[in-house]
Amino acid sequence: MFLSFLLRKKPKTPIIISMRNLTATLCLTLALSLSAIGAAWSNDFQQNQWSAGFKRGWAGVLKKDWSAAVREWIPLAEQGDIHAQYWLGDAYHKGKGVPRDDKIAVKYLRLAAEHGYSRAQWTLGTMYYNGYGVQQDYVHAHMWFNVSAVSYVNDDAEGGDGVAKQRLGWSDGVEKKMT
Repeated sequence: MFLSFLLRKKPKTPIIISMRNLTATLCLTLALSLSAIGAAWSNDFQQNQWSAGFKRGWAGVLKKDWSAAVREWIPLAEQGDIHAQYWLGDAYHKGKGVPRDDKIAVKYLRLAAEHGYSRAQWTLGTMYYNGYGVQQDYVHAHMWFNVSAVSYVNDDAEGGDGVAKQRLGWSDGVEKKMT
């Protein structure tokens, strides 16, 4: 019965629409938060260390040669390197070293986000919020901002509570647009 409530194609009232959006957001946030925490625990060392290939790409960025960085990062991203996935998403979104393509940017950002990288989760939320590479969707933006805040708190290397509170503030602002 609960599942049919969420999946109903034509909600009958605005209250049901709002409840459905909020329920879907909470379920997705919980599922992704748990997977992000699990990924962080199981791959903590790997996720907090830059691979040699990623460092070679980053050397290209420091020389302002984004094309060289992208060439290094594409195979790494396909092999699951979350830093390469995030920075490729950033490069495609901003058109650095490659033609700007927000759909490809979302592809790489989603890969890193689904593996618990908080910066990618935040950026993916902004892509949904603004409709870059995806249909504008405040529910998904809200979800990714919340997941990002949870990941940030669990990742001491990235800053902890202050940034998490800022991200939750963004999430609260998006929540008002969902109803």
